[in-house]
Amino acid sequence: MFEKIISKNTESETSRTPPAPHIDSPPAPTADRTKPVAIPAGQRNVLLPDVEIHGEVRFENDLIVDGKIEGKISSKGSLTIGEPAKIKAEIRCGNVIVHGKVQGNITVTDRVEIRARAEVIGDIKAGALVMEAGAIFVGSSTIGTPTQREAKIVGTSPSQKSRPQEQKGNQQAPAPAA
Repeated sequence: MFEKIISKNTESETSRTPPAPHIDSPPAPTADRTKPVAIPAGQRNVLLPDVEIHGEVRFENDLIVDGKIEGKISSKGSLTIGEPAKIKAEIRCGNVIVHGKVQGNITVTDRVEIRARAEVIGDIKAGALVMEAGAIFVGSSTIGTPTQREAKIVGTSPSQKSRPQEQKGNQQAPAPAA
């Protein structure tokens, strides 16, 4: 009643199609936790709300955190702290955008953004700071880099500006005018 058909192709048709190439896949690399994993440019890493990390987090490119981190975070890339995130860490990155809660100092080479409903408790050092209405920031901030002239003035106390320079060695001070 039913006939089993293995192939509809005739022998001449199958000889025209080349056989499928055999691909030798390299053996799966063993996990080496001492070496960082390379991530293609533009790729973002995400730590979901159920992720909790105690220790040091280092990454390349971008990281979005919705979970909890306690310790230290460092990267030249961009860190985005999501609304459900709770961070208790020292942060050193290229850029930081805060939507959630951060307790700890933030040091960035470029810019820190604190969005509405975000909380930052700690000091901020950045090239630029953007803070939306409704955001909470408790701490001190150092924004921008002073020029050399301003840095010299800042480093000199008012009492040093008004006093003449003290001379050292065997030189004597000029006699007071009569």
